[in-house]
Amino acid sequence: AMSSSQRATPHTPMRNRVTPMGDILAVELRGAWLGNRGILHEGTRVVRFHRSTLWIICTLRHKDWRLPQWTEGHFTVLFFHDEAVALAAGHRPCALCRRGDYNAFRAGWVGGYGGATPFAREIDRQLHGKRIHRDTHRRRLHRSKWDALPDGVFVLVHNTPTLVLGASIVPWTVRGYGRPRPRPDSGLVQLITPPSTVLALRHGYRPQIDPSVLA
Repeated sequence: AMSSSQRATPHTPMRNRVTPMGDILAVELRGAWLGNRGILHEGTRVVRFHRSTLWIICTLRHKDWRLPQWTEGHFTVLFFHDEAVALAAGHRPCALCRRGDYNAFRAGWVGGYGGATPFAREIDRQLHGKRIHRDTHRRRLHRSKWDALPDGVFVLVHNTPTLVLGASIVPWTVRGYGRPRPRPDSGLVQLITPPSTVLALRHGYRPQIDPSVLA
């Protein structure tokens, strides 16, 4: 929950909303989840893209914890429109405040890769190598076949992040989701969601998606 000092007025949104491409913007779109990439701010300015390989998705409220925004020495509080956006950006469920979802994500990961259940640091290292080009902020995109994509992944269509959902694809902007369009039956597409996360989705992980799309 945000304190009154954290609530930006409609005219002055703070730079703390994350897009499916992983960028951090100042927009008014409400967030269903909270994010953490470490301490990215000085004062109320975001001055770096990330601090480590640990990029997580947290609940907006956990027990009675207070999550102060822009506090010195405290991680920068980020927000995601929904979990599909957060996963596309390259984050994964928090092992502390979302233990059940974290375990479900790991189960999907094992379903895709096989082997033993991975530790968080293994997941983070793998995701980090797939979401951005090394030592840069540049997004890594991955080629995929349309018919290989599970629900909940994001692809880049006409330079717009676009959600895959059943027989539809739904463009996303900083105002939220747009009008669904038919999903292509064949061909290749640029994948935004990291391939490891796509595997977890294909093998049973079910991300939260904004209800406006499901309607």
